[in-house]
Amino acid sequence: MKSTNVIGYLPDERPPAIKLLLYSIQQVIVMFPATVTVALVTGFHISTTIFASGLATICFIFITGRKIPLYYGSSFSYLSAIMSLMSAEQLMGATLDEKIAVAQFGIIMSGFVSIAAGLLVKKAGSETVEKILPASITGPVAMVIGLTLAGVALQDICSANAARAIPEAAADLVMNYAWIVGLVTLLSTILFTVYLKGFLGQLPLLLGPAVGCLTAAVIAMVTGVNLFRAVPDAAAAGFFQVPHFTLPKPTLYAVFAIMPIAIATIPESTAHIYQLDIYVNDLAKKKGSDKKYNISEKLWLNLVGDGVGDMVSAFIGGPAGTNYGENISAMAITKVFSTEVLIGAAVISMVISFFTPLVNAVYSLPQAVIGGLEVFLFGAIAAQGIAIMIDKKVDMFSPKNIAVIATIMVIGIGGNYAFGGNVPLFVYYKMVEGVQTLTTFNVPCVAAAAVFGILLNMILSIGEKKQTEEKE
Repeated sequence: MKSTNVIGYLPDERPPAIKLLLYSIQQVIVMFPATVTVALVTGFHISTTIFASGLATICFIFITGRKIPLYYGSSFSYLSAIMSLMSAEQLMGATLDEKIAVAQFGIIMSGFVSIAAGLLVKKAGSETVEKILPASITGPVAMVIGLTLAGVALQDICSANAARAIPEAAADLVMNYAWIVGLVTLLSTILFTVYLKGFLGQLPLLLGPAVGCLTAAVIAMVTGVNLFRAVPDAAAAGFFQVPHFTLPKPTLYAVFAIMPIAIATIPESTAHIYQLDIYVNDLAKKKGSDKKYNISEKLWLNLVGDGVGDMVSAFIGGPAGTNYGENISAMAITKVFSTEVLIGAAVISMVISFFTPLVNAVYSLPQAVIGGLEVFLFGAIAAQGIAIMIDKKVDMFSPKNIAVIATIMVIGIGGNYAFGGNVPLFVYYKMVEGVQTLTTFNVPCVAAAAVFGILLNMILSIGEKKQTEEKE
């Protein structure tokens, strides 16, 4: 019998129209900050990035047979590679669109890597994947993903430079006001999550930021300090504007610069799939459903969908992307895993991208509000990593597991805070404008931690196997 006391929606369930709309808007708010941030950092067009994110999500949902409820957002793993490519000597003097076009081709080729990896995973089977990527790896990787973003959340809360108008008399107090808004957003979101029941209990990530924005509005009226973000001039013109689409330009240099990054995102995608599997089946169990949602067995399909998403996004001028821990956290908190909701969020994103007032309205959310929400979401991502290890019954007294977990955590978190997110692997000389220049080869800290953990686990497993054989 199904339980009537548990409120939530499984991947194949559809909420009523009004609820579906509100859930979808909530997902847009959760996904928007990071998706747009990648565009701002890399120079990609904001409206195009928003449109590409929605279109890629729809493609992902249908490619995966509407069985994996994940939203496709801009990936931070590609930031270093794309920024290095766009500032490379080969593109000196090129226009922004020409640089984006070259990066697009590299991202499209990285999509082929994800698809190939997915097909290999399907052929090898889930047991092989479990050996290469056990919970002692995917759990810590998920924790690293959340914890390396902790600094971003706190910085976003106290980003005083994000204020639109600062009276000279109150300039020194801006950070105080920002902390008030951030903490109000965080605490209200937590309180709504814990204490609200029924339908409203599934909208804490919408209601919390709304309270934060209301607080910022009151501060603006009373003190004159406007914490709402100013909209860039490039995005402010006109009411209706078609996103700025660009076509990829085939370049071998882009292939070598960007394509390999796709390999490093596989452990991250694996961690996300395991997280999702745990939460969806937990909800199904609580609702009294006899259906088993074998999402973890669809890792290969997720990788294929990710690859298709990259190709679709990059073909029209969007950055590389992936499924998001924030998205999973939002679904885990609200118990809404319906793929219909994600399709709705994707459609809303695409519509927003055509209407500059809507783009500006979302973009102008106070950075402190976003930061307050991020504290909860990023922490939830890390907590999900712990949940993976508990669910898979990882032996925390095993020297092998301790070694793998410890090194992943320190390399991932240490690389983020010591080197700004990219571990300097080695240095080499290269010619720049006829001058031999010392250059550092950097690897994203999450990727470095995951790869090291995989290799260490494989090496220690050999010794483990020999010990087992000797005992027998």
